[in-house]
Amino acid sequence: MDQARPLGRILLFGVQHVLVMAATPISAIFLMSATLKLDPRLTVNLLSAAFVLSGIGSLIQSLGPWKFGPRLPFVMLPGGAPLILFLAIAEQHGLRTATGAVILTAAFYFVVLPVFSRLLVFFPALVIGTMIVIVGVNLVKVGAVLVTGRPGEPGFADPTHLALGLATIGFTVAFYRLFTGILRQLAVMLGLVAGTALAFALGSVDLGRAAHGPLLNAPQLLPFGSPQFNLVAALPLMLYSIASMAEATGQTVINAEAVGKQIDRRTDVPKTIRGDAAASLIGGFFGLPLMVTSGENIGIVRVTGVRSRYVTAAAGAVLILIGFLAPVTRLIAVVPSAVVGGTAMVVFAVITVLGIQMLGRADLDRHTNTFVCAVALALGLLPILVPGVYAGFPPGVRILLESGVAVGAFTAALLNVLFRHTRPGPARKPTPVPEPATADARPAHS
Repeated sequence: MDQARPLGRILLFGVQHVLVMAATPISAIFLMSATLKLDPRLTVNLLSAAFVLSGIGSLIQSLGPWKFGPRLPFVMLPGGAPLILFLAIAEQHGLRTATGAVILTAAFYFVVLPVFSRLLVFFPALVIGTMIVIVGVNLVKVGAVLVTGRPGEPGFADPTHLALGLATIGFTVAFYRLFTGILRQLAVMLGLVAGTALAFALGSVDLGRAAHGPLLNAPQLLPFGSPQFNLVAALPLMLYSIASMAEATGQTVINAEAVGKQIDRRTDVPKTIRGDAAASLIGGFFGLPLMVTSGENIGIVRVTGVRSRYVTAAAGAVLILIGFLAPVTRLIAVVPSAVVGGTAMVVFAVITVLGIQMLGRADLDRHTNTFVCAVALALGLLPILVPGVYAGFPPGVRILLESGVAVGAFTAALLNVLFRHTRPGPARKPTPVPEPATADARPAHS
């Protein structure tokens, strides 16, 4: 994990992480732009900021300066539930208030962290394993949607897109089976490149979009103007941050296991959370939603067997470079979503397997543990498997309930406390009623 290989090899493995992860910041900013109807110039600016801050966050988590970052191979990205909450605040209160909410929440991390670190005893392998399984299933669904599109939208389950996604998976499997050494470790990237080449041959790649535009781009400070601070508006994001800390706990533990590092949860998990808070605080001033440490790259670490944290540090440097080189951003953006989705499904499924492995050490032979895991999985997977199930709830409550990872984590943690750390009150024993004496009673034989 701490081994620094030759620079060329480190960069190759770093680029592999970037290629698999690049779709997340691109899709996050494009969704943000489409929802809030942002100017194209502002969209490019935010995309540049997303890459630069993702790179800075990845460097913090991988290199671990002072008390920030656990020195594990992590990549940091925007998107997911924090993005949805950011958009909800922006639509209701304006972009300046949404930016202020991100900055307030980043500061809230530092305030709550000392209390949260004392609660880590209530997150054993049973809780974390359950949470990681839910994370993995959710991510596989995200990858699958990149291949199929969303139900009800034009082009859903297009045969060409399905063929590209399945072909990319097939290429990845073939490279992993046929190659050895460094080429086998690069099977994920080679599969993505082969899938893109096939898409180009089928006419599904438009390189013209990558050829036009400026050469250099730089993120703009306070793109929406000076932030406005509203505690009431920021409350949903602050509540989510507690769930985010629980998720960061699981990701830190599972990442450490993937690379074979012994960690102290009381010290290393807070370092991950501080890294999230620092990157989010900086990102808030550049108009970005909360930045979160991604569990997505853990699958790449496990598939390739490359554990060095300097690889994800190199990925961070590449992300920063991409943020300033506009043509590279445009070139990555032309990779078909079906190809990215096919690669992502394989990588994300590995995370589910890691969660199952952790549950295997959680003594599921005990009926209580099985019950806790089952209830947490049922409630955590419900909003993932049945989208819109909480549509009738108030917006603030709905956003929290629709985060299956948060619901599953808190359910598992609460039930674990209920069954493992508390005892029901002593039951009052009934007073025995003596049997009436009989004439033919005999002394009992011993």
